[in-house]
Amino acid sequence: MTEATAPILLFDSGVGGLSVLAEVRAQLPDAPIIYAADNAGLPYGSKTEAQIAARVAGLLGRMTERYRPRLVCIACNTASTIALGMVREVLEVPIVGTVPAIKPAAALTETGTIGLLGTEATIRQGYVDRLEAEFAQGKHLLRFGAPELVAAAEAKLRGESVDPAIFARAAAGLRDQPGGDAIDTVVLACTHFPLVERELAEAFGPAVRFVHGAPGIARRIVHLTEGQDFVRQATDLALFTRDGADVAELSATLQNYRLLRIEIL
Repeated sequence: MTEATAPILLFDSGVGGLSVLAEVRAQLPDAPIIYAADNAGLPYGSKTEAQIAARVAGLLGRMTERYRPRLVCIACNTASTIALGMVREVLEVPIVGTVPAIKPAAALTETGTIGLLGTEATIRQGYVDRLEAEFAQGKHLLRFGAPELVAAAEAKLRGESVDPAIFARAAAGLRDQPGGDAIDTVVLACTHFPLVERELAEAFGPAVRFVHGAPGIARRIVHLTEGQDFVRQATDLALFTRDGADVAELSATLQNYRLLRIEIL
């Protein structure tokens, strides 16, 4: 029997998972939430697979022991594509991962050419190859690693101005590839990227639509918690792995997402 006060734990390397939190809140407004950001380990995209797997499994082990969540969502494409299997083996709690939204993009594209923006670690994963083979047969999938967008999203949510050239470089990274001029649908394969979707739309132009996984993740969480009771005893919590000026600068954004308490793991 799940405790009604048991939270849903959303985990990301930084603030990208807030794009998932917004969707979960829309569908489960009464669910108590812990949003956990591994800001001490950011960015994940430049780390090795072994480093990411060990870090994510270790942190989630500590967090689930301390906070007893009813479900864990790895709201990070990089961590999911690398560590999801390992985490499911070691944690006795339902785990929801984040996968690049290649399937819906393949259904939407009219030109048959899809762009995928992710971290460098995500775009090289065999998991992405398998998604492409299963759901995008007959389509042309172009990938580009855009780690600058992670830092840009983090800076935007801290209230800083971001150089538009960052978004122009991400667009050019896809457009300049052979066949890139035919892209009409772009998969945002990092949960940070929907946070700068408006800026990316300006860089790509009006002919391109964007797809990301947050709505599907929220639907999966709703399904797995169907019939459970939710009681929020306190305001929702933002959890960080390191204190610092970046945490303080995020306080206004966290309040906008109704994360009114902050703790350091």
